[in-house]
Amino acid sequence: MTTNINSKHNRRAFLKISTVAGGGLVLGLNMLTSCQRPGASDEIEMPEEWFEMNAYLKVGDNGVVTIFSPNPEIGQNVKTSMPMIVAEELDVDWKNVVVEQAGLDTDKYTRQLAGGSQSIRQGWNGLRKAGATARYMLLMAAAEQWEVPVEELTTSNGMIMHEGSGQKIGYGEVASAAGQLQVPEEVPMKEAKDFNIIGTPTLNVDGEAIVTGKPLFGLDVQREGMLIAMAEHAPAFGMTVKTFDATDALAMPGIKDVFTINTRPEGAEQQWSDVNAFPELVVVVGETTWQVMKAKKALKIEWEKTSDLENTANHETALAQLIEQPTAEPARRDGNPEKAFAEAAQVIERTYSAPFLAHNPMEPMNFFAHVTEDKAELLGPIQTPQYLRMTASELLGMPEENVSIMMTRMGGGFGRRLYGHFGVEAALISQKAKAPVKLVYSREDDMTNGVYRPAYKVKYRAALDADNNLIGFHVRGAGVHGSPVFQNRFPAGAVDNYLVENHGLESNVSTGAWRAPRSNFIAGAEQSFLDEVAEAAGKDPIEMRLELFERAQNNPVGENNDYDAERYAGVLKLVKEKCNWGTEADGTYRGVSAYYCHNSYVAQVVDIVKEDGKPRVNKVWCAVDCGIVVNPEGAKNQIEGGLVDGIGHAMFSALTLKEGRPEQQNFDAYRLIRHTEAPREIETHFVDNGIDPTGLGEPGLPPIQAAVANALYKATGNRLYKQPFVQEEELLG
Repeated sequence: MTTNINSKHNRRAFLKISTVAGGGLVLGLNMLTSCQRPGASDEIEMPEEWFEMNAYLKVGDNGVVTIFSPNPEIGQNVKTSMPMIVAEELDVDWKNVVVEQAGLDTDKYTRQLAGGSQSIRQGWNGLRKAGATARYMLLMAAAEQWEVPVEELTTSNGMIMHEGSGQKIGYGEVASAAGQLQVPEEVPMKEAKDFNIIGTPTLNVDGEAIVTGKPLFGLDVQREGMLIAMAEHAPAFGMTVKTFDATDALAMPGIKDVFTINTRPEGAEQQWSDVNAFPELVVVVGETTWQVMKAKKALKIEWEKTSDLENTANHETALAQLIEQPTAEPARRDGNPEKAFAEAAQVIERTYSAPFLAHNPMEPMNFFAHVTEDKAELLGPIQTPQYLRMTASELLGMPEENVSIMMTRMGGGFGRRLYGHFGVEAALISQKAKAPVKLVYSREDDMTNGVYRPAYKVKYRAALDADNNLIGFHVRGAGVHGSPVFQNRFPAGAVDNYLVENHGLESNVSTGAWRAPRSNFIAGAEQSFLDEVAEAAGKDPIEMRLELFERAQNNPVGENNDYDAERYAGVLKLVKEKCNWGTEADGTYRGVSAYYCHNSYVAQVVDIVKEDGKPRVNKVWCAVDCGIVVNPEGAKNQIEGGLVDGIGHAMFSALTLKEGRPEQQNFDAYRLIRHTEAPREIETHFVDNGIDPTGLGEPGLPPIQAAVANALYKATGNRLYKQPFVQEEELLG
């Protein structure tokens, strides 16, 4: 059985075709894709005849296939999973696929962006269609050559067969003829049960290059005549340059120039991606990184205050005040919450908080730029290349078509590289220096420049009747630049009387998306609170959640609930089964959590044991419903990395401000999880339901914080309400 996809409507948005020099089929992939060369690519014999173009699927004369990938790669492994999708429908041997990174090209691609865990979800149909269309055109070419009906032909691993005549031919032998054919309006697609590549564990295509130190990352970029630039920004939020003296710096070896730039000149249009609290910089340009770094320290800069300097204490006080104030208009109201709380037999009320967090990708911000009078070449690690080009075009004073952007692999992003001010800085520095320049941030530059995960506070109230039924639920959230609460997520739809209120606190501290935005805090708070509610009601925490999901599934409250209660309950039931809930051994303390975000459902159970009187995470069970899993190897890595990241930040991490100055400027002060603190064992299970893929890069992180907190309560008898938990170390035993 196959599924047909009609390519007549909006066909140009998916497929463009041309015949390449020397023969070969080229299909433009105008869709969200991201690929890279398989690990075995060095063993592939490259064809003599093919023509390389950005964002095209190419079939060479020997059957080797190349896919140019438009999407940024930040470690989410789409460079492996996306070409797997194309190769599946093309029915080519995975060993004969070569993948290369494309540059920004908005004429050929849509949404060249890494964010929101959307790459596979949004690229699924388009990638399949590209592979299936190429395969069908190859079949058409072979059918014409053999003078047989195309329906009588089959394919396998890049070969076309005709069972009746016993004829066989490789893709490469008919690629040139296929390139002359018109793109068909409808092509056959595989059923999920027939997948051979999708669902097969496959190693990261960049894995060997990464561990052997191949130049994949922005910091690896080297160009002839390239200078190194570093920049000094204000030491505190709300300050800017008053004067500077570069005499000593300019006298140092290798230093070419020192000057200021402004990435936010008066009248410049600001985009959502132009988050930057430090637009005015003092820049040092020189021959080597070490020379520039030393010269930067020799600068004498006088800073002046331009707005109020803020303390973390100020934010905490303001958020604490907001959390006690009702809003003029609630974000959501179901039933009569006030009446439910007034008549409740028992009311549970708790407040949770979390600090600012830095992103801290392993590779600090950097970018290469070569700007001349009429064009600009930008190259580096960026999650939002299109938006970078738009801002660079305006500030450089040249048309967008004259600004080219190529993407390197990123040494982490987590949302930090959504905001491309560092690429804009590199472009302006190159323009002023009249030379190719690589801008390099130190760790201290990166950590003190923003953009930060906002500080949050949320207050929950639950009303129970005399029979311990949940009859009212009230949540009021507040955060820097916006509330963390999603008003239409669970337990919305499961409680008759439900109220959500949201506050946002303005601040000159720059904030932005941090892995699983808002969810990264609110999931931990919500799921910790639900455990307390279950305890107050005398119910098992999993069973109480399942009762609520049953209500939301069979008799939901309201019409805007943004989750599927059956799938939500499904991951809870799966993790309950896999961990044998309720049978933990003596000395083991168990906590549970479940959350929905980025269109996926995750439930986790944590086992904590005590060693030398201190609790530690021993094992995590994780159940995930993200639809079809393209690459189980990469999916497992994503989940494991996310939950370790979540545990570490919940337990240890915080960024604080004193008079507007970040107090943590490197890893000696900003605490991350250590290897010995990671779970000893992680067991991940994926729901096999055949649904089209959904998000995976972010959903594994949010629920783990509550699972740990709930297990720590069992181990210590103390509830934890303030992150990082290490601040309440006396409560941890």
